[in-house]
Amino acid sequence: MKVTVSDIKADVGSLAGHVKPHIRQIKAAERVLEEGVKSGTIYDYQVSRVGDDIHLVMLHGSGEEASEVHRLAWDAFRAATEEAKKLGLYAAGQDLLKDAFSGNVKGMGPGVAEMEFEERRAEPVVIFMADKTSPSAFNLPLVRIYADPFYTSGLVIDERMHSGFYIDVLDQKEGEVYRFNLPEELYDMLALVGDVVRFSIKRVVSKDESIGTAAVVSAERLSHIAGKYVGKDDPVAIARGQSGLPAVGELLQPFMFPHLVPGWMRGSHVGPLYPCSVNDSNPTFFDGPPRVVAIGMMVKDKSFVGEEENPAPGHHVPVDYFAGKEFDYARNLAMQIAVYMRSHGPIMFERLPEEEMEYTTLKSVLERVLKGKRR
Repeated sequence: MKVTVSDIKADVGSLAGHVKPHIRQIKAAERVLEEGVKSGTIYDYQVSRVGDDIHLVMLHGSGEEASEVHRLAWDAFRAATEEAKKLGLYAAGQDLLKDAFSGNVKGMGPGVAEMEFEERRAEPVVIFMADKTSPSAFNLPLVRIYADPFYTSGLVIDERMHSGFYIDVLDQKEGEVYRFNLPEELYDMLALVGDVVRFSIKRVVSKDESIGTAAVVSAERLSHIAGKYVGKDDPVAIARGQSGLPAVGELLQPFMFPHLVPGWMRGSHVGPLYPCSVNDSNPTFFDGPPRVVAIGMMVKDKSFVGEEENPAPGHHVPVDYFAGKEFDYARNLAMQIAVYMRSHGPIMFERLPEEEMEYTTLKSVLERVLKGKRR
């Protein structure tokens, strides 16, 4: 049976800065999705969050980019926005860039990661949610998961993974998508995805046709949609695990290394990606460091399955992977890196290049100063 997992996320208002949504916003979104279950639009759902972003994780049978599912998510974010306005929260409705729904939330502000697949006998799904960074934040982890046998031993010892994967890369500048055949074209792909300003990994597909899509990443950049900076894109990635795909432990290991990503304060800096639990995902040091959360559930017979004894739609207890003490090592290292990077102040390379700093007055300052200094 084919099912689709959709994670549609947005920042529609936050408590005291860019920190976390109010519980009334979460409840408002849950009420809308509960109606979606009753109407048959979706089978199941889970509302989660990282930092100030609300994530609507939905299970349904309508395939990717289904208008009725996207409409449901849009209505949920509108309901959460209304609560934000009532409470006077910061940046209410920030990621809703259009006034009316037009068939698909892509291009309207919210980030979208969706994956349709044939449900296996055991189907673990891991959702990676990042805050204060861009889609390219997943470039390095995904390369290590799907192309580096020193991280994913299954590439060597699992017969179904041994031939490799296809990886689709999005050119954010031109809008083109390029497919690379791994491992044969690994070096060509690295030439692109090493540029984390222009290129981002969009999709990973198993060469085993019985498995299909292995991972997807939201690729929308809000600045390209709005024509101005309105917040970093805060991407989400969905990955399936086990049985011909990387083990869940192989999906998680790359995040033990807090690699540098664009984002942080005003989306204009470079900082380490800090793996943490949902409850610890509030960005408090210079609006950061950039956070990543990983939650996991099973997909079984049109339902999500978490840790709860009697699962009911929308009331699941996912595995919160990065809550473990093992990741204290990564968090401690991330904070050392964060303090080191911040010590550079406004000096590159802690600060992003000019073309990525659309949220500041830097361009107008440079034009004024340079014009006045001409001889």
